[in-house]
Amino acid sequence: MTDTPAARLPLGLPTVYLVDDEPVVRDALAWLLRSRRLLCEAHADAGSFQAMLDGALAQDAAWPRAPCCLLLDIRMPGTSGLVLFEDLARRGLCEALPVIFLTGHGDVPTAVGALKRGAFDFVEKPFSNNGLVDRVEQALQASETVIRARQQHAALQQRLRDLTERERQILDLIARGDSNKQIARDLDISVRTVEVHRSRVFDKMGVRSAVELANRLRELGAGS
Repeated sequence: MTDTPAARLPLGLPTVYLVDDEPVVRDALAWLLRSRRLLCEAHADAGSFQAMLDGALAQDAAWPRAPCCLLLDIRMPGTSGLVLFEDLARRGLCEALPVIFLTGHGDVPTAVGALKRGAFDFVEKPFSNNGLVDRVEQALQASETVIRARQQHAALQQRLRDLTERERQILDLIARGDSNKQIARDLDISVRTVEVHRSRVFDKMGVRSAVELANRLRELGAGS
């Protein structure tokens, strides 16, 4: 995807969400992540995490706006990690919020099945601290990539909305490959007027050529 100012905007601090019913595990993982300078928010059960999530989405439908991932125990009393994951997947959140399952040996087949449905990875207990943090950092990077792509797509949509009706007409004809003379003839305006509108379209869309413009429009189509 072409780089735009939206793709370079600073994001918030990366956050690792942790859902595990065992206090010892939560405390150990929180300490590990913080020792690697990673912000951690721990929850004792799926319900607590879902309440946080619902509140965040109620305030901002585009949540998350900062890189994040979820370390999720697969077996917990009440709502299991797998049920929580299925809910996240149904709501389309697993791209921007990659899920890494924490599993016991007996849960590996279940975790593998979850991978096929969009989980980022699973880590079997007992796990290597370094290996786990490596996967967390990779999940955060994947989250950042998705969030930046969404922000860039939203910025391009706004640029398109900022065009006047005439500028949108000119854009469509440029994208079709028409020359200035063809556009002037089709719209019954002067070539000079087309040139002025063309310049404004390029400026508003942040491009310098018809090829760049076509690429931006393809990005919009791919992100829709």
